[in-house]
Amino acid sequence: MDGMDGVDRDGHTLGMRIAVSLPDDLFKSADRFARKQKKTRSQLYAEALAEYLLRHDADEITAALDRVCDATRSENDPAFFAASLRMLEKIDW
Repeated sequence: MDGMDGVDRDGHTLGMRIAVSLPDDLFKSADRFARKQKKTRSQLYAEALAEYLLRHDADEITAALDRVCDATRSENDPAFFAASLRMLEKIDW
């Protein structure tokens, strides 16, 4: 029977179950890390996938950078702004 906290009596979180193939060494490393963190493998894999998606989703990255810029925006000295632009133009993007 399922608990109110989203965990069934066997300790498994509720949600989509999938099968994923991993190289043995990666599986063993993840298993050791999950135990050290006192997490289930499912928790570890879900957190890792969520972090990966956040780091690689261009729209989310842009939104995060926009939030940082909005939070730190201030009226800069025009000379400082011009010098910053000159420095940025020298960087090989």
